[in-house]
Amino acid sequence: MGKKMPVKGQEEVKAEGVITFPPGFAAEVKEIVGRTGTRGEVTQVMCQIRDGRDKDKAIRRNVKGPVRIGDIIVLLETEIEAQRIGGGRRSG
Repeated sequence: MGKKMPVKGQEEVKAEGVITFPPGFAAEVKEIVGRTGTRGEVTQVMCQIRDGRDKDKAIRRNVKGPVRIGDIIVLLETEIEAQRIGGGRRSG
């Protein structure tokens, strides 16, 4: 397996054999889009980033576990967005 490269600006820090990860980015859940996963165990939400480089950016993410509108979730990165459920609209 290849060596995994850290995300730009987020390097792993080793201290006494323990790997600590960079702090996450807080995001507030604004809308629940729907359920996904083979058994419906994942909820797709629209959330707004509260701090960091992408502050006030709204992105779609998949969340495993219970989640409600207004909850604060912690994201390790804010660059990747989840794919839409259902594939979106088709023109034709």
